[in-house]
Amino acid sequence: MKTTGARFSLNMISEVTAQGLLRFSSFNGSMTGQKFIEFCKRLMADTTGPVFLIVDGHPVHRSKLVKAFAANSGGKLRLYQLPGYSPQLNPDQWVWKNVKNDRVGRSGITGPDQFKALAVAALRRLQPLPRSCAASSAIPIWPISSRSGSTY
Repeated sequence: MKTTGARFSLNMISEVTAQGLLRFSSFNGSMTGQKFIEFCKRLMADTTGPVFLIVDGHPVHRSKLVKAFAANSGGKLRLYQLPGYSPQLNPDQWVWKNVKNDRVGRSGITGPDQFKALAVAALRRLQPLPRSCAASSAIPIWPISSRSGSTY
């Protein structure tokens, strides 16, 4: 297999619901408050009730822009900060470990388009496995609903 030996990067965001459903998005450039807000808007549009989003310590999650958006959402978006250094509470950590180490990291990459295709395929492979996604954290697993995961 011919590979370039070059390193490629891809920026993605994901969330795992309490039922273990996985939603994700990829984007160009760095994560910004506005990109995070757009992802949150998509999550909010996908449900009739409020979105309770548990976030890690990423600077974007703590930004004034994101906090103001959540505060002005009329209760539709509620952010909860994980304690520092608590990956066992964050099911997204398992998702990214699975994608990076177990899937994409084991492939010979020939270019950025193939890299993105492999990462997206790895995430889509996880979407029909809600028990695996939810079981990866110390957060209790709630009953599985019939709603499937989404790609935004």
